[in-house]
Amino acid sequence: MISVEQARARILASLQALPAEIVPLPEAAHRVLAAPVVARLTQPPADVSAMDGYAVQSASAQENATLHVIGEAPAGHPFAGTVGPGEAVRLFTGSVIPAGADAVLVQEDATPRGDTIVVGEAVPPGRHVRPRGQDFAEGETVLHPGQRLTAFRIGLAAAANDPWLAVHRRPRVAILATGDEIALPGEPLPHGGIVSSNSHMLAAMVRGAGGFATILPVARDTEDAIAAAAETALGADLLLTTGGASVGDHDVVQAGLARHGFALDFWKIAMRPGKPMIFGHIGVLPVLGLPGNPVSAGVCAVLFLLPALRRLQNLPADPPATVLAFAGAKLRANDHRADHLRATLSRDSAGHLVATPFPRQDSGMLSLLAQAQCLVLRAPHAPAIEAGDPVEIILLESDDRRPATDNS
Repeated sequence: MISVEQARARILASLQALPAEIVPLPEAAHRVLAAPVVARLTQPPADVSAMDGYAVQSASAQENATLHVIGEAPAGHPFAGTVGPGEAVRLFTGSVIPAGADAVLVQEDATPRGDTIVVGEAVPPGRHVRPRGQDFAEGETVLHPGQRLTAFRIGLAAAANDPWLAVHRRPRVAILATGDEIALPGEPLPHGGIVSSNSHMLAAMVRGAGGFATILPVARDTEDAIAAAAETALGADLLLTTGGASVGDHDVVQAGLARHGFALDFWKIAMRPGKPMIFGHIGVLPVLGLPGNPVSAGVCAVLFLLPALRRLQNLPADPPATVLAFAGAKLRANDHRADHLRATLSRDSAGHLVATPFPRQDSGMLSLLAQAQCLVLRAPHAPAIEAGDPVEIILLESDDRRPATDNS
């Protein structure tokens, strides 16, 4: 058996970022940039006002001074003249600063009297003026390859007047559940059968991580069925199988995949849950074979699938981030396999995170995985610890019950 770290490194070493495609700006949200975004204009395009008020010469805008209002400049309608000594132009947020003015007197500090205003507070040069190019200049790179396009970054690309963006193609993941006993939700169950929860759980994880997920029909426990199902996935970027990864007489996934030239990289990881996981390739198609137990499949997906999807999108494929918490219960010494205990989170009286593993850690109990807020990591041969001792945890998908992760 190899370690979790070795398995993840070998998976990631075999993957590379998917090629780029050009998409319209509205379709680029949450995608990963493959080329720089260069500003096609300067923002702001001129000196503009940051407030509603009056454009003035600061030398004239002294306390109690009276200024003559010679015009106004609503946003989008610049004033055509020049502001001279003792003069002011009414303007609004975003209005272009007229020639001759070097500051903005906010309207709260101006008392109108007919066609004049009285200055309530002296205005220094540059007050409330956003200079031309303060945000970015034409030709400046505003976004860089490898950045995920958050809503704010989409806004920046729009402001830079870039209507088309080059992004990495979204990973196409084919998901194949195997087993004579398996049926997809809503299908008739065979005698003694169970519903395949793994397919939909994994598809949701793929979509949440930026990929396309295709759930293939369940393949029965024969080499022919698995080979036929795998053939339909040969155009994908990743084939994800569940079930049939262990050593039983009916575990024929590897044999079925071998019909297409499957080359095994590794099989079995020193971890709990999830020991019987396989990884290899059918030509250039990576194949990640997850265990059939739903908790094992889910934990393996967090540890291996999500980093793989990040690598395919040219994002940093670091291991899942860990944070420090305190154990909410006594934990016994660990054996030779890395353990990943499903746990809930709370806070103690000092505000520190407390991770409390469920008393039962059976890999078939999906109901507990659905309630879990984190995984408590236990290294191979870790000694027993008492409640209150520090532990490392991996935060799971967020929900409204999760405490804030600030440990201060």
